[in-house]
Amino acid sequence: MTDVDVAQWSAELDRLHARIACRFTRSEPRRRARQYLAGLVAGLERTNGWTVAEQAGDVSPDGMQRLLRWADWDVDAVRDDIRDYVIEHLGDSNGVLIIDDTGFLKKGVKSAGVARQYSGTAGRVENCQVGVFMAYRSGRGHALIDRQLYLPQAWTDDRERCRGAGIPDEVEFASKVQMARTMLARVFAAGVPAGWVTMDEAYGQSKSLRVFMEEHDQPHVVATRRNDDVVTTRMGHARVDELIASLTGRAWSRISAGAGAHGPREYLWARVPIRVFWRPGRGHWLLARRNMSTGELAYYVCYGPRKSRLMDLARIAGSRWAVEECFQQAKNTAGLDEYQVRDWRAWYAHITLSMAAHAWLVVARTLAIKGEPAPATT
Repeated sequence: MTDVDVAQWSAELDRLHARIACRFTRSEPRRRARQYLAGLVAGLERTNGWTVAEQAGDVSPDGMQRLLRWADWDVDAVRDDIRDYVIEHLGDSNGVLIIDDTGFLKKGVKSAGVARQYSGTAGRVENCQVGVFMAYRSGRGHALIDRQLYLPQAWTDDRERCRGAGIPDEVEFASKVQMARTMLARVFAAGVPAGWVTMDEAYGQSKSLRVFMEEHDQPHVVATRRNDDVVTTRMGHARVDELIASLTGRAWSRISAGAGAHGPREYLWARVPIRVFWRPGRGHWLLARRNMSTGELAYYVCYGPRKSRLMDLARIAGSRWAVEECFQQAKNTAGLDEYQVRDWRAWYAHITLSMAAHAWLVVARTLAIKGEPAPATT
């Protein structure tokens, strides 16, 4: 992301800001939002209310805190504007939707949703908040397009604690799988072009989520646990690890799942048809990936065009890395995890503006690679 000249592309940032300007009812928070976006990508040593305020020439962070906590603007409408902005520049009929979560390490017990829970960022149980995100990937780039803050049931069972963190009374417990379904429903309703969906086994093992995607005829390659069971072509049931173990050595092919930091990410891949009744033009498969060094296996349940090749399914399974890169880039260059807010609204406001800043960097880099001039501000 460092090859983007922020000054050169300020006009594109102005264009993005103009796109969301109508979501702010007053000029002061509208202006501050532009300053906040600029501060997030300014390369500050730390990105928080104080540093962003100082970058904007303020003597205190009060104005920026007001923007996040109380200012009258439609945070969810800005989320949708960001999604549309990403699709305008990166959209492709073969695009991939990727769902995953990431942790935000926190101290204390008052930040909305904070709890001792597993953080993929830390790789262990930590005191943290967890956000569930959706990324969009195409051959033109990848960016985050949706987000939800996960609230453990200990929070939603304690309404006084929720009120103390600004969580509305109507917000009930929702599992991460339910959040994934909600985000998918939003992109389906918006007509986002997506050839595939992929996600790790925390989400992919959910049969109800897989059925939901099938009901919307959404092709997907989703990871699942080894003891998941699937319907076979003989109308029986089988564990996925046992079904893959029955394959012969000739069933496996060496395929690259895409470029990695040290060259092609090559694995052995195999698939077997599953399910009895296929829709016209659609197919169901169980896919497996074997690490050539360790022999470790990963399993995926797949639904998609009947003509899909093994290498096509392997490519989609391998595209999940893009959401991890989005997290890393957004945290490193757009302050995704550097916020000093506790309440519900402020979390959504900061995360949404950080997603906007990251989307701008992605689009600016894409336009720079294509050699296009920065669009004029509208």
